Amino acid sequence: MGRIAVIGAGMGAMAAAARLAVAGHRVVVYERTGTYGGAVRRFERDGFVFDTGPGLLPVPAVHRDLFVKTGKRPLEECVELVQVDPSAAHVFADGTRVSLPNASRAGVLAALDEALGDGAGERWGEFLVRAREAWDRSRRPLLEEPLWPNWTVLAEREPYPSVPHRKLLRTRRAGTLAEVAAWELRDPRLRALLESHALVYGLDPRAAPASAAVLPYMDHAFGTWYVRGGIRELARAVYERCLERGVEFRFGTPVERIVEKDGRVVGVELSRHGSAASGSGGDMFEGADFVVAGVAPGALDGLVDGAALRGGDEVPPRPGMTSRLTLLLALRGGRPAGTAHRTVVHSADRDGELDRLFGERPGVPAAPTVVVARPDDPALVPDTGHEAVTLTVTVPSGAQVSGEDVERVLDAAERALPGLRARLLWHEVRTPADIAEATGAEGGAVPAPALAAADGRLLHPSNTTRIPGLFAAGGWAHPGGGLPHAGMSGALVAGLIVEGPEFQGSQ
Repeated sequence: MGRIAVIGAGMGAMAAAARLAVAGHRVVVYERTGTYGGAVRRFERDGFVFDTGPGLLPVPAVHRDLFVKTGKRPLEECVELVQVDPSAAHVFADGTRVSLPNASRAGVLAALDEALGDGAGERWGEFLVRAREAWDRSRRPLLEEPLWPNWTVLAEREPYPSVPHRKLLRTRRAGTLAEVAAWELRDPRLRALLESHALVYGLDPRAAPASAAVLPYMDHAFGTWYVRGGIRELARAVYERCLERGVEFRFGTPVERIVEKDGRVVGVELSRHGSAASGSGGDMFEGADFVVAGVAPGALDGLVDGAALRGGDEVPPRPGMTSRLTLLLALRGGRPAGTAHRTVVHSADRDGELDRLFGERPGVPAAPTVVVARPDDPALVPDTGHEAVTLTVTVPSGAQVSGEDVERVLDAAERALPGLRARLLWHEVRTPADIAEATGAEGGAVPAPALAAADGRLLHPSNTTRIPGLFAAGGWAHPGGGLPHAGMSGALVAGLIVEGPEFQGSQ
Protein backbone atom coordinates (compact mmCIF):
# COMPACT_ATOMS: atom_id res chain seq x y z
CA MET A 1 0.00 0.00 0.00
CA GLY A 2 1.01 3.63 -0.23
CA ARG A 3 2.88 6.13 1.87
CA ILE A 4 0.69 8.96 3.11
CA ALA A 5 1.79 12.27 4.61
CA VAL A 6 -0.80 14.05 6.72
CA ILE A 7 -0.21 17.73 7.43
CA GLY A 8 -1.68 18.72 10.78
CA ALA A 9 -3.05 16.70 13.68
CA GLY A 10 -6.51 18.26 13.86
CA MET A 11 -9.61 16.13 14.37
CA GLY A 12 -10.41 15.72 10.66
CA ALA A 13 -6.82 14.93 9.77
CA MET A 14 -6.53 12.32 12.54
CA ALA A 15 -9.83 10.74 11.46
CA ALA A 16 -8.42 10.36 7.95
CA ALA A 17 -5.10 9.02 9.30
CA ALA A 18 -6.76 6.30 11.39
CA ARG A 19 -8.98 5.13 8.53
CA LEU A 20 -6.10 5.11 6.04
CA ALA A 21 -3.86 3.16 8.40
CA VAL A 22 -6.57 0.51 8.78
CA ALA A 23 -6.60 0.23 4.99
CA GLY A 24 -2.93 -0.74 5.09
CA HIS A 25 -1.22 2.54 4.27
CA ARG A 26 1.87 3.81 6.06
CA VAL A 27 0.73 7.11 7.54
CA VAL A 28 2.92 9.84 9.01
CA VAL A 29 1.37 12.96 10.59
CA TYR A 30 3.44 16.16 10.63
CA GLU A 31 2.21 18.66 13.21
CA ARG A 32 3.84 22.05 13.60
CA THR A 33 2.79 22.45 17.26
CA GLY A 34 3.64 20.19 20.16
CA THR A 35 0.32 18.38 20.47
CA TYR A 36 -2.70 16.95 18.63
CA GLY A 37 -6.31 18.08 18.37
CA GLY A 38 -6.14 21.35 16.42
CA ALA A 39 -8.62 23.69 18.11
CA VAL A 40 -9.56 20.99 20.64
CA ARG A 41 -7.20 22.03 23.41
CA ARG A 42 -7.14 22.05 27.20
CA PHE A 43 -6.00 24.57 29.82
CA GLU A 44 -5.12 23.53 33.38
CA ARG A 45 -4.29 25.63 36.40
CA ASP A 46 -4.55 25.11 40.19
CA GLY A 47 -6.56 21.92 39.75
CA PHE A 48 -9.06 23.53 37.34
CA VAL A 49 -9.40 22.09 33.83
CA PHE A 50 -11.06 23.77 30.83
CA ASP A 51 -11.77 22.95 27.21
CA THR A 52 -10.53 25.88 25.12
CA GLY A 53 -12.23 24.69 21.93
CA PRO A 54 -15.60 22.98 21.47
CA GLY A 55 -17.27 21.96 24.71
CA LEU A 56 -20.00 19.61 23.46
CA LEU A 57 -20.26 16.81 20.90
CA PRO A 58 -23.12 16.95 18.38
CA VAL A 59 -24.02 13.89 16.29
CA PRO A 60 -21.82 11.36 18.13
CA ALA A 61 -22.67 8.76 15.46
CA VAL A 62 -19.88 10.20 13.29
CA HIS A 63 -17.23 9.32 15.87
CA ARG A 64 -18.92 6.05 16.77
CA ASP A 65 -18.51 5.09 13.11
CA LEU A 66 -14.83 6.11 13.20
CA PHE A 67 -14.13 3.82 16.14
CA VAL A 68 -16.15 0.93 14.72
CA LYS A 69 -14.26 1.12 11.42
CA THR A 70 -10.78 1.44 12.95
CA GLY A 71 -10.62 -1.04 15.82
CA LYS A 72 -12.28 -3.44 18.20
CA ARG A 73 -13.00 -1.01 21.04
CA PRO A 74 -16.06 1.18 20.38
CA LEU A 75 -16.16 4.86 21.23
CA GLU A 76 -17.98 4.33 24.53
CA GLU A 77 -15.14 2.13 25.79
CA CYS A 78 -12.61 4.85 25.03
CA VAL A 79 -14.49 7.86 26.44
CA GLU A 80 -17.51 8.32 28.65
CA LEU A 81 -20.36 10.01 26.80
CA VAL A 82 -23.04 11.83 28.80
CA GLN A 83 -26.26 13.13 27.30
CA VAL A 84 -26.74 16.72 28.47
CA ASP A 85 -30.19 17.43 29.89
CA PRO A 86 -31.49 20.05 29.52
CA SER A 87 -29.78 20.57 26.20
CA ALA A 88 -29.65 24.29 26.95
CA ALA A 89 -31.19 26.99 29.08
CA HIS A 90 -31.92 30.37 27.52
CA VAL A 91 -32.07 33.80 29.14
CA PHE A 92 -33.74 36.24 26.76
CA ALA A 93 -33.33 40.00 26.57
CA ASP A 94 -36.62 40.63 28.44
CA GLY A 95 -35.58 38.34 31.30
CA THR A 96 -37.69 35.36 30.20
CA ARG A 97 -36.02 32.03 30.93
CA VAL A 98 -36.61 28.59 29.50
CA SER A 99 -34.84 25.24 29.75
CA LEU A 100 -35.18 22.92 26.77
CA PRO A 101 -35.06 19.15 27.33
CA ASN A 102 -32.57 17.13 25.30
CA ALA A 103 -33.91 15.29 22.24
CA SER A 104 -37.53 15.49 23.42
CA ARG A 105 -39.92 17.17 20.99
CA ALA A 106 -42.88 17.06 23.36
CA GLY A 107 -40.77 18.33 26.25
CA VAL A 108 -39.36 21.23 24.25
CA LEU A 109 -42.77 22.32 22.97
CA ALA A 110 -44.29 22.17 26.45
CA ALA A 111 -41.40 24.16 27.92
CA LEU A 112 -41.76 26.86 25.27
CA ASP A 113 -45.52 27.12 25.83
CA GLU A 114 -45.03 27.46 29.56
CA ALA A 115 -42.27 30.08 29.31
CA LEU A 116 -43.33 32.07 26.23
CA GLY A 117 -47.09 31.54 26.14
CA ASP A 118 -49.53 29.27 24.36
CA GLY A 119 -48.76 28.84 20.68
CA ALA A 120 -44.99 29.25 20.99
CA GLY A 121 -44.44 25.52 21.19
CA GLU A 122 -46.71 24.86 18.22
CA ARG A 123 -44.86 27.38 16.03
CA TRP A 124 -41.49 25.92 17.01
CA GLY A 125 -42.77 22.39 16.39
CA GLU A 126 -44.01 23.30 12.91
CA PHE A 127 -40.64 24.89 12.20
CA LEU A 128 -38.85 21.68 13.25
CA VAL A 129 -40.98 19.69 10.77
CA ARG A 130 -39.81 21.97 7.97
CA ALA A 131 -36.23 21.86 9.27
CA ARG A 132 -36.35 18.08 9.14
CA GLU A 133 -37.38 18.25 5.50
CA ALA A 134 -34.40 20.50 4.80
CA TRP A 135 -32.15 18.02 6.64
CA ASP A 136 -33.51 15.06 4.67
CA ARG A 137 -32.91 16.87 1.39
CA SER A 138 -29.39 18.04 2.16
CA ARG A 139 -27.90 15.48 4.55
CA ARG A 140 -26.16 13.21 2.04
CA PRO A 141 -24.70 15.80 -0.36
CA LEU A 142 -23.62 18.10 2.48
CA LEU A 143 -22.33 15.59 5.01
CA GLU A 144 -21.90 12.09 3.64
CA GLU A 145 -20.81 12.47 0.00
CA PRO A 146 -17.85 14.15 -1.69
CA LEU A 147 -18.72 17.60 -2.98
CA TRP A 148 -20.63 17.20 -6.21
CA PRO A 149 -18.77 18.28 -9.37
CA ASN A 150 -21.97 20.15 -10.25
CA TRP A 151 -21.95 21.86 -6.85
CA THR A 152 -23.87 24.81 -8.29
CA VAL A 153 -27.01 22.70 -7.91
CA LEU A 154 -26.45 22.85 -4.15
CA ALA A 155 -25.74 26.56 -4.39
CA GLU A 156 -28.99 27.32 -6.17
CA ARG A 157 -31.35 24.87 -4.51
CA GLU A 158 -32.87 25.98 -1.18
CA PRO A 159 -33.91 22.81 0.67
CA TYR A 160 -35.93 24.58 3.38
CA PRO A 161 -39.66 24.60 2.52
CA SER A 162 -40.49 28.16 3.56
CA VAL A 163 -44.07 29.07 4.40
CA PRO A 164 -45.63 31.59 1.99
CA HIS A 165 -45.73 35.03 3.62
CA ARG A 166 -48.07 37.75 2.37
CA LYS A 167 -46.82 41.32 2.73
CA LEU A 168 -47.85 44.46 0.90
CA LEU A 169 -50.02 42.52 -1.54
CA ARG A 170 -47.10 40.25 -2.42
CA THR A 171 -46.50 36.64 -1.45
CA ARG A 172 -42.92 35.92 -0.47
CA ARG A 173 -40.98 33.02 0.99
CA ALA A 174 -38.21 33.33 3.51
CA GLY A 175 -34.76 33.22 1.93
CA THR A 176 -32.67 33.81 5.04
CA LEU A 177 -32.74 32.42 8.56
CA ALA A 178 -33.70 35.84 9.92
CA GLU A 179 -36.72 35.92 7.61
CA VAL A 180 -37.71 32.43 8.74
CA ALA A 181 -37.53 33.66 12.32
CA ALA A 182 -39.49 36.85 11.66
CA TRP A 183 -42.19 35.47 9.37
CA GLU A 184 -42.71 31.94 10.68
CA LEU A 185 -41.87 32.18 14.41
CA ARG A 186 -42.82 35.84 15.01
CA ASP A 187 -42.16 35.92 18.79
CA PRO A 188 -38.89 37.85 19.33
CA ARG A 189 -37.73 35.26 21.83
CA LEU A 190 -38.28 32.40 19.39
CA ARG A 191 -36.44 34.50 16.82
CA ALA A 192 -33.50 34.88 19.20
CA LEU A 193 -33.59 31.14 19.93
CA LEU A 194 -33.37 30.26 16.24
CA GLU A 195 -30.80 32.88 15.31
CA SER A 196 -28.52 31.86 18.18
CA HIS A 197 -27.89 28.54 16.43
CA ALA A 198 -26.41 30.44 13.50
CA LEU A 199 -24.53 32.92 15.65
CA VAL A 200 -22.69 30.21 17.59
CA TYR A 201 -21.18 29.07 14.26
CA GLY A 202 -20.28 32.62 13.32
CA LEU A 203 -23.06 33.02 10.76
CA ASP A 204 -25.04 36.22 10.24
CA PRO A 205 -28.71 35.13 10.39
CA ARG A 206 -29.60 38.06 8.13
CA ALA A 207 -27.44 36.53 5.38
CA ALA A 208 -27.42 32.82 6.27
CA PRO A 209 -29.79 30.86 4.00
CA ALA A 210 -33.03 29.42 5.30
CA SER A 211 -31.31 26.01 5.08
CA ALA A 212 -29.41 26.97 8.26
CA ALA A 213 -32.56 25.57 9.90
CA VAL A 214 -30.72 22.25 9.85
CA LEU A 215 -28.44 23.49 12.67
CA PRO A 216 -31.10 23.52 15.43
CA TYR A 217 -32.63 20.41 13.89
CA MET A 218 -29.38 18.48 14.40
CA ASP A 219 -29.39 19.38 18.09
CA HIS A 220 -33.03 18.38 18.35
CA ALA A 221 -32.75 15.09 16.46
CA PHE A 222 -29.41 13.75 17.69
CA GLY A 223 -29.17 15.29 21.12
CA THR A 224 -26.34 17.13 22.80
CA TRP A 225 -23.52 15.14 24.37
CA TYR A 226 -20.64 15.81 26.72
CA VAL A 227 -17.44 13.80 27.02
CA ARG A 228 -16.53 13.20 30.65
CA GLY A 229 -13.27 14.99 31.36
CA GLY A 230 -13.90 17.43 28.51
CA ILE A 231 -13.88 17.22 24.72
CA ARG A 232 -10.09 17.05 24.86
CA GLU A 233 -10.66 13.44 25.96
CA LEU A 234 -12.22 12.75 22.57
CA ALA A 235 -9.11 14.12 20.87
CA ARG A 236 -6.97 11.90 23.10
CA ALA A 237 -9.04 8.86 22.19
CA VAL A 238 -8.74 9.56 18.45
CA TYR A 239 -4.99 10.13 18.81
CA GLU A 240 -4.56 6.86 20.69
CA ARG A 241 -6.62 5.02 18.09
CA CYS A 242 -4.23 6.37 15.44
CA LEU A 243 -1.26 5.07 17.43
CA GLU A 244 -2.92 1.67 17.80
CA ARG A 245 -3.26 1.49 14.02
CA GLY A 246 0.42 2.32 13.50
CA VAL A 247 0.14 6.00 12.57
CA GLU A 248 3.40 7.87 13.24
CA PHE A 249 3.23 11.40 14.68
CA ARG A 250 6.00 13.96 14.39
CA PHE A 251 5.24 16.95 16.57
CA GLY A 252 7.08 20.24 16.30
CA THR A 253 7.57 19.46 12.61
CA PRO A 254 6.20 22.13 10.25
CA VAL A 255 5.78 21.27 6.59
CA GLU A 256 7.36 23.94 4.44
CA ARG A 257 6.27 22.77 1.00
CA ILE A 258 4.21 20.13 -0.76
CA VAL A 259 6.41 18.72 -3.51
CA GLU A 260 5.10 17.94 -6.99
CA LYS A 261 6.71 16.15 -9.91
CA ASP A 262 5.22 15.66 -13.35
CA GLY A 263 1.96 17.18 -12.17
CA ARG A 264 1.46 14.92 -9.15
CA VAL A 265 2.26 15.04 -5.45
CA VAL A 266 5.42 13.11 -4.55
CA GLY A 267 6.03 14.16 -0.95
CA VAL A 268 6.60 17.00 1.49
CA GLU A 269 9.53 19.18 2.39
CA LEU A 270 9.93 19.82 6.10
CA SER A 271 10.96 23.07 7.67
CA ARG A 272 14.59 23.15 8.68
CA HIS A 273 13.44 24.45 12.04
CA GLY A 274 11.38 21.33 12.65
CA SER A 275 12.41 18.02 14.16
CA ALA A 276 14.47 15.33 12.47
CA ALA A 277 13.59 14.31 8.92
CA SER A 278 14.60 11.41 6.79
CA GLY A 279 16.25 11.49 3.37
CA SER A 280 19.66 11.25 1.87
CA GLY A 281 22.31 13.95 2.01
CA GLY A 282 20.63 15.67 4.93
CA ASP A 283 17.82 17.11 2.84
CA MET A 284 14.36 17.60 4.35
CA PHE A 285 12.31 15.80 1.70
CA GLU A 286 10.02 12.89 2.63
CA GLY A 287 8.32 10.97 -0.13
CA ALA A 288 4.61 10.21 -0.18
CA ASP A 289 2.15 8.73 -2.63
CA PHE A 290 -0.64 10.91 -1.22
CA VAL A 291 -0.71 14.04 0.93
CA VAL A 292 -3.64 14.94 3.18
CA ALA A 293 -3.64 18.57 4.27
CA GLY A 294 -5.60 19.37 7.41
CA VAL A 295 -4.82 23.09 7.35
CA ALA A 296 -6.61 26.36 6.65
CA PRO A 297 -6.97 27.42 2.98
CA GLY A 298 -4.39 30.19 3.08
CA ALA A 299 -1.85 27.88 4.67
CA LEU A 300 -2.54 25.19 2.06
CA ASP A 301 -2.10 27.62 -0.84
CA GLY A 302 1.22 28.67 0.63
CA LEU A 303 2.50 25.08 0.63
CA VAL A 304 2.11 24.52 -3.11
CA ASP A 305 4.50 27.08 -4.63
CA GLY A 306 1.62 29.38 -5.46
CA ALA A 307 -0.14 26.77 -7.62
CA ALA A 308 -3.86 27.44 -7.74
CA LEU A 309 -5.85 24.87 -5.79
CA ARG A 310 -9.13 26.53 -6.72
CA GLY A 311 -10.40 27.93 -9.96
CA GLY A 312 -13.48 29.31 -11.65
CA ASP A 313 -15.42 26.07 -11.24
CA GLU A 314 -14.73 25.87 -7.51
CA VAL A 315 -16.96 27.15 -4.73
CA PRO A 316 -16.82 30.94 -4.21
CA PRO A 317 -14.82 32.51 -1.38
CA ARG A 318 -16.57 32.48 1.95
CA PRO A 319 -17.74 35.77 3.49
CA GLY A 320 -15.97 37.46 6.40
CA MET A 321 -14.97 34.99 9.07
CA THR A 322 -15.56 35.04 12.80
CA SER A 323 -13.63 33.72 15.75
CA ARG A 324 -14.19 33.16 19.46
CA LEU A 325 -13.47 35.03 22.66
CA THR A 326 -13.34 32.58 25.56
CA LEU A 327 -13.12 33.31 29.28
CA LEU A 328 -12.09 30.51 31.64
CA LEU A 329 -13.40 31.17 35.15
CA ALA A 330 -12.22 29.54 38.37
CA LEU A 331 -14.98 30.02 40.95
CA ARG A 332 -15.15 29.42 44.69
CA GLY A 333 -18.25 27.51 45.72
CA GLY A 334 -19.56 24.31 44.20
CA ARG A 335 -21.88 23.93 41.22
CA PRO A 336 -25.50 24.13 42.47
CA ALA A 337 -27.64 21.06 41.90
CA GLY A 338 -29.90 21.30 38.88
CA THR A 339 -27.70 23.80 37.07
CA ALA A 340 -27.92 23.60 33.27
CA HIS A 341 -24.72 22.51 31.56
CA ARG A 342 -25.15 25.20 28.90
CA THR A 343 -26.97 28.53 29.16
CA VAL A 344 -27.32 30.99 26.30
CA VAL A 345 -27.58 34.59 27.50
CA HIS A 346 -29.11 36.48 24.58
CA SER A 347 -28.01 39.97 23.65
CA ALA A 348 -30.13 42.90 24.76
CA ASP A 349 -29.23 44.57 21.44
CA ARG A 350 -29.32 41.93 18.73
CA ASP A 351 -29.20 44.39 15.82
CA GLY A 352 -26.23 46.18 17.35
CA GLU A 353 -24.50 42.86 17.99
CA LEU A 354 -24.90 41.74 14.38
CA ASP A 355 -23.73 45.09 13.05
CA ARG A 356 -20.57 44.87 15.15
CA LEU A 357 -19.91 41.30 14.07
CA PHE A 358 -20.68 41.54 10.37
CA GLY A 359 -20.71 45.26 9.53
CA GLU A 360 -18.15 47.38 7.74
CA ARG A 361 -16.26 48.15 10.95
CA PRO A 362 -16.30 44.86 12.86
CA GLY A 363 -15.46 44.61 16.54
CA VAL A 364 -16.42 42.92 19.79
CA PRO A 365 -20.13 43.59 20.43
CA ALA A 366 -20.99 45.94 23.28
CA ALA A 367 -23.90 43.67 24.23
CA PRO A 368 -22.78 40.17 23.22
CA THR A 369 -24.63 36.87 23.29
CA VAL A 370 -22.73 34.73 25.79
CA VAL A 371 -22.75 30.93 26.03
CA VAL A 372 -22.14 29.85 29.63
CA ALA A 373 -20.82 26.30 30.07
CA ARG A 374 -21.03 24.78 33.56
CA PRO A 375 -20.17 21.07 33.27
CA ASP A 376 -21.12 18.72 36.10
CA ASP A 377 -17.73 16.99 36.07
CA PRO A 378 -15.54 16.41 39.15
CA ALA A 379 -12.54 15.90 36.85
CA LEU A 380 -12.53 19.63 36.04
CA VAL A 381 -12.23 21.07 39.57
CA PRO A 382 -9.85 20.63 42.51
CA ASP A 383 -12.73 19.66 44.85
CA THR A 384 -16.48 19.96 45.33
CA GLY A 385 -16.06 23.44 46.77
CA HIS A 386 -15.14 24.94 43.40
CA GLU A 387 -16.61 25.28 39.92
CA ALA A 388 -15.02 25.62 36.46
CA VAL A 389 -17.06 27.80 34.08
CA THR A 390 -16.39 28.73 30.46
CA LEU A 391 -17.86 31.79 28.72
CA THR A 392 -17.82 31.94 24.92
CA VAL A 393 -18.62 34.87 22.63
CA THR A 394 -18.55 35.07 18.85
CA VAL A 395 -16.24 37.86 17.69
CA PRO A 396 -14.77 38.91 14.32
CA SER A 397 -11.64 37.04 13.29
CA GLY A 398 -8.53 38.97 14.25
CA ALA A 399 -10.46 41.01 16.83
CA GLN A 400 -8.40 42.82 19.43
CA VAL A 401 -9.89 42.21 22.87
CA SER A 402 -9.76 44.91 25.55
CA GLY A 403 -10.30 44.77 29.28
CA GLU A 404 -13.62 46.55 28.76
CA ASP A 405 -14.71 43.78 26.39
CA VAL A 406 -13.94 41.19 29.07
CA GLU A 407 -15.92 43.15 31.66
CA ARG A 408 -18.93 43.33 29.34
CA VAL A 409 -18.84 39.56 28.86
CA LEU A 410 -18.75 39.08 32.64
CA ASP A 411 -21.66 41.51 33.04
CA ALA A 412 -23.75 39.52 30.55
CA ALA A 413 -22.83 36.20 32.20
CA GLU A 414 -24.09 37.44 35.56
CA ARG A 415 -27.61 37.33 34.14
CA ALA A 416 -27.25 33.53 34.21
CA LEU A 417 -24.83 33.28 37.10
CA PRO A 418 -25.78 35.79 39.83
CA GLY A 419 -22.95 36.73 42.17
CA LEU A 420 -20.34 35.69 39.61
CA ARG A 421 -17.78 38.33 40.52
CA ALA A 422 -17.99 37.58 44.24
CA ARG A 423 -17.12 33.95 43.49
CA LEU A 424 -14.35 34.66 40.98
CA LEU A 425 -10.90 33.45 42.04
CA TRP A 426 -9.20 34.14 38.71
CA HIS A 427 -9.88 34.08 35.00
CA GLU A 428 -7.95 33.39 31.81
CA VAL A 429 -8.76 34.98 28.45
CA ARG A 430 -8.43 33.18 25.13
CA THR A 431 -8.59 35.47 22.09
CA PRO A 432 -8.61 34.97 18.30
CA ALA A 433 -4.81 35.27 18.42
CA ASP A 434 -4.66 32.18 20.65
CA ILE A 435 -6.85 30.24 18.20
CA ALA A 436 -4.61 31.35 15.34
CA GLU A 437 -1.55 30.07 17.20
CA ALA A 438 -3.20 26.69 17.86
CA THR A 439 -4.73 26.13 14.42
CA GLY A 440 -2.79 28.29 11.98
CA ALA A 441 -6.03 29.88 10.71
CA GLU A 442 -5.59 33.54 9.84
CA GLY A 443 -7.08 35.76 12.52
CA GLY A 444 -8.13 32.71 14.51
CA ALA A 445 -11.06 32.18 12.15
CA VAL A 446 -13.36 29.26 12.99
CA PRO A 447 -15.06 27.45 10.06
CA ALA A 448 -18.81 26.94 9.96
CA PRO A 449 -20.58 23.83 8.61
CA ALA A 450 -21.42 23.74 4.92
CA LEU A 451 -24.92 24.90 4.00
CA ALA A 452 -26.89 24.73 0.79
CA ALA A 453 -28.19 27.71 -1.20
CA ALA A 454 -26.75 31.24 -0.68
CA ASP A 455 -25.10 31.01 -4.15
CA GLY A 456 -22.58 28.56 -2.69
CA ARG A 457 -21.04 31.08 -0.27
CA LEU A 458 -21.38 28.62 2.61
CA LEU A 459 -20.03 25.59 0.82
CA HIS A 460 -16.42 24.54 1.41
CA PRO A 461 -13.77 23.51 -1.13
CA SER A 462 -13.77 19.90 -2.24
CA ASN A 463 -11.66 17.28 -0.46
CA THR A 464 -9.93 16.72 -3.80
CA THR A 465 -7.74 19.44 -5.27
CA ARG A 466 -6.42 20.36 -8.70
CA ILE A 467 -3.20 18.52 -7.88
CA PRO A 468 -3.49 14.71 -8.18
CA GLY A 469 -2.63 12.98 -4.94
CA LEU A 470 -3.34 16.03 -2.75
CA PHE A 471 -6.44 16.00 -0.56
CA ALA A 472 -7.91 18.37 2.03
CA ALA A 473 -9.45 17.31 5.34
CA GLY A 474 -10.73 19.12 8.41
CA GLY A 475 -13.05 22.02 9.05
CA TRP A 476 -11.78 24.12 6.13
CA ALA A 477 -12.70 21.48 3.55
CA HIS A 478 -16.02 19.91 2.62
CA PRO A 479 -18.28 19.49 4.62
CA GLY A 480 -16.98 22.26 6.88
CA GLY A 481 -16.55 23.09 10.53
CA GLY A 482 -17.79 21.45 13.70
CA LEU A 483 -16.71 18.14 15.20
CA PRO A 484 -19.09 15.88 13.23
CA HIS A 485 -18.34 17.64 9.95
CA ALA A 486 -14.58 17.47 10.49
CA GLY A 487 -14.91 13.77 11.28
CA MET A 488 -16.85 13.21 8.08
CA SER A 489 -14.20 15.05 6.07
CA GLY A 490 -11.69 12.46 7.31
CA ALA A 491 -14.00 9.65 6.23
CA LEU A 492 -14.49 11.21 2.78
CA VAL A 493 -10.76 11.69 2.20
CA ALA A 494 -10.02 8.11 3.26
CA GLY A 495 -12.71 6.83 0.90
CA LEU A 496 -11.40 8.89 -2.02
CA ILE A 497 -7.85 7.59 -1.50
CA VAL A 498 -8.77 3.95 -0.88
CA GLU A 499 -11.55 3.58 -3.46
CA GLY A 500 -10.54 6.29 -5.91
CA PRO A 501 -12.67 8.89 -7.73
CA GLU A 502 -15.59 6.49 -7.97
CA PHE A 503 -16.13 6.71 -4.20
CA GLN A 504 -19.66 7.94 -3.56
CA GLY A 505 -19.61 8.45 0.19
CA SER A 506 -20.55 6.58 3.32
CA GLN A 507 -23.43 4.18 3.35
